[in-house]
Amino acid sequence: MGADGSTESQGTGHINFIDDSSCRWRLMARSRTDRSPRRRLKPARGHDLTSTLPDDLLLHVLRRLDTRTAVGTAVLSRRWARLRRELPDLDFRVSNMLPPRYHRWVLLHRDIEKRKGSHCLYRRDAMQLEFVTNIRRYERRAMRALTSSVDRFMDGDGSGVRGPRPQSVSRLRLEFFLTGNTGSMNKLIARSIDDWGVSDLEAVAKPIHYERSLHTFPSHGLCQDPRASCLRSLKLGCCVLPPLHEFSALTMLVLQDLPRSTTAAAYEGIFTSCRQLQVLHLKSCACSGNSDLVVVDAPGSGIKELVVDKCAFSQMWLRALPNLESLASLDTTVLFESESFPCLRRWNISQSIGAMIRSAEGLPLFYTGTSHELGWFLGCTPDITNLVVRFTGPLRWIMPSGSSSLLPPMLPKLRKLLVADEPSSWDVSWPRLLLETAPSLEILHIHIAPCKEKPGDKIPWRRTRLRHHCLKEFVVAGFEGTERQICLVRFVIGVSRLRHVGLFKKGQPRNKGHWDWEMVTEHHSWTDEEKDATLEQIMDGVSFSKHPVKLILG
Repeated sequence: MGADGSTESQGTGHINFIDDSSCRWRLMARSRTDRSPRRRLKPARGHDLTSTLPDDLLLHVLRRLDTRTAVGTAVLSRRWARLRRELPDLDFRVSNMLPPRYHRWVLLHRDIEKRKGSHCLYRRDAMQLEFVTNIRRYERRAMRALTSSVDRFMDGDGSGVRGPRPQSVSRLRLEFFLTGNTGSMNKLIARSIDDWGVSDLEAVAKPIHYERSLHTFPSHGLCQDPRASCLRSLKLGCCVLPPLHEFSALTMLVLQDLPRSTTAAAYEGIFTSCRQLQVLHLKSCACSGNSDLVVVDAPGSGIKELVVDKCAFSQMWLRALPNLESLASLDTTVLFESESFPCLRRWNISQSIGAMIRSAEGLPLFYTGTSHELGWFLGCTPDITNLVVRFTGPLRWIMPSGSSSLLPPMLPKLRKLLVADEPSSWDVSWPRLLLETAPSLEILHIHIAPCKEKPGDKIPWRRTRLRHHCLKEFVVAGFEGTERQICLVRFVIGVSRLRHVGLFKKGQPRNKGHWDWEMVTEHHSWTDEEKDATLEQIMDGVSFSKHPVKLILG
């Protein structure tokens, strides 16, 4: 022990325990043998540390890159050229190759077109040359870059080294401009189906700015041997419809932006010839002919889910789809000609009818449109359990039925109902028509959307003996306490055994797919006077309810 109270050990190192004035111990260690500088690994000349990583880790890195960048790694070495061919998902999108300046040109062009009178500041030929020419130049340049990436991927790494074909590609996403140089796109699609066994394919063509053009596949179709393909999911956009009946594994088909040159018979053939299909979505599609009416009569079809969204058909008539379970007809008139739909349970129907037009400048606007009863839409769907309704237009066009109230209800099995985007100018009590024809209803949500039109005609309601013993939940979003809104709430409370009713000034339904939703509401402070007045108006005349009703105001 030293004079300072420390203990020193013999050897190459020593440990000092020093008692300082604050009674704290400090530990100091030294090692004479560790004074040499720490050794650092130096990669061998001509090699890098990345190349020492195992293939699984490198593939994990490649999967996090976009496909164009992953394809570009092939120039690093033969090993990288081999690895990028083992990617299970390929994503070639021309939009990823467009610079920010392109989007600025597009936004500027749209802004000038929207502003009234602004075209006078620009000569028409100047706009055509300056804006459209620059936009098209960027699009063609991006398409050349995409074509180069696709060719390098299919043919090799650009250095003459031709790698093996991919072991398996499960998904291919392809987006390209129609520049007249789309042969490489057709080759990639054919090879992915015939050689790589792709099961999920998306091929979306985009016309060059301010041009109308369509993508055409080779005469033999998407590939050489469709019967042997593993293709299960297919999405095609802005193209001439190729033959699809030989793809025996195809269960999901999405068609988007098909041209007006597509015949109604072509759409009808999808239902009748592609019997293995289970899901069919038609988005923004059009058809030609003397009658743009599509008639679906496919008793042998396996389609379970059908979505028809903003299609330019005059109407779609459904005669037979025996396996159909879910239907969404969005801004497209879809009507039933029979009750040959025993499995149909869910329907999302969005319909806007009527318009305000002006016959000549200086004359007032007048309304043009037709009126319909609920039976026009729902007369052949008695097994529906979930229903989403969006009926809109400048004037209310849905009318009470003129038939006898002694007829059986149209929707005896309906359990869940959403009436969304109901214009505030309508008689918002019209959902009573749905309530009267759905005796088993359990959940009723109504969303009232504000609009600028003047209030329309009121419905002359008659007394009813209807009683709803199953209704458990009633919510109104967009509630403003108007006479017709109060009338609807009073009616629902009077014919049911509700204990809670939710009335919210702010709120809207949030879609959870096409057939489910949740009502999202915002808090709003009601004054005591507003609460008392609303409660008094609603409960005035309510005699059937035997239970106290609690109003939830928000």
